[in-house]
Amino acid sequence: MMNVKICSAVISSWSFLFAVQEASAPVPVENEPLHHVVLKNESVVVIHLTLPPGERTLYHTHSHDRVAVPLSGTSITQQVLNEKEGPPSPSEPGTFSALTLSGTSYTHRVHNVGTNPYDVLDVELLVRPQSPSPVTAARVAAENPSARIYNWVLAPGSASAMHTHARPYLILAVSGFTLKMTAPDGQSATHEIKRGDFHWVDTKVTHTLSNAGSTEGQILEIELK
Repeated sequence: MMNVKICSAVISSWSFLFAVQEASAPVPVENEPLHHVVLKNESVVVIHLTLPPGERTLYHTHSHDRVAVPLSGTSITQQVLNEKEGPPSPSEPGTFSALTLSGTSYTHRVHNVGTNPYDVLDVELLVRPQSPSPVTAARVAAENPSARIYNWVLAPGSASAMHTHARPYLILAVSGFTLKMTAPDGQSATHEIKRGDFHWVDTKVTHTLSNAGSTEGQILEIELK
């Protein structure tokens, strides 16, 4: 009888905690407990989310255009505030999304329904320009009103075309490999990078990106408009 009472008390406690979470007010994405700010300046906020299998984030609010870059393979659902939970969708390394904010905010929560942790970098773009620069560095793989994405998938020994960034940009490694960056004068620097590494660049740059390793690599350059 005591065990039954204890079990009932535990179930009631869980139900109460779940009800509190359901009723709690949404928080800004930077304040959601599983979202961790790893870079913040006047132009961007880079936020790292790692969501264990079976877990949900709290409802949280995005207030800017953004770019989402999954770093792990799993399956997730999303639930917009006051709406039903959406269907599962795959999250795969190598993919990315340029998301446009509709209205003044977007509030949702994420549920990891897969078997692996959901590991993702969200790049919040703090300024949407009224007159975007028409100058592009290379072929645009995706864009929203605040930024353009250049996607470089590099086989071992291959290189991108020489290109110029006239605007600030975030360079982000979708996979780990040996990256070589070469300037027009032939000067170069080589870096061993890991999946999820990133670097903010706010000066004009002309370079090529090449793969000096033995495995395929992928780089995103997220350039402000």
